[in-house]
Amino acid sequence: MKLLLDTHIFLWLIDDDERLSVKFRQEIRNPKNQRFLSVVSIWECVIKYQWGKISFPHSPEIYLPEQRREHLIKSLVVDENSIAQLINLPSLHGDPFDRLLISQALQYDLIMITEDRAILAYPTIKSLGSE
Repeated sequence: MKLLLDTHIFLWLIDDDERLSVKFRQEIRNPKNQRFLSVVSIWECVIKYQWGKISFPHSPEIYLPEQRREHLIKSLVVDENSIAQLINLPSLHGDPFDRLLISQALQYDLIMITEDRAILAYPTIKSLGSE
């Protein structure tokens, strides 16, 4: 499977947070699966860091890419096709970061790993249940 980690899932993974379900943890660690983290998630984390909403042991521009590589997660860039895909999304959710992640998941046929109900409300999004 090709998996796209939502921002909070990546943060839970690198923090070894108990909120990350066993099923999600297993799928992320499964060597048969390809794992992706969008640069959109890195951008979101940097903004939240600047606003004092989250902290990291090192500066985010160093720490987050290190963690992504350590967990064997590929970087997913934002391209024009992903931006263009936004026009086809229904207005179910106003968060621009999430909307772009949804667009990338649809563009590249990725399965989202998320607990975000607003993302899961999109009927065309492929996702894994966390149970």
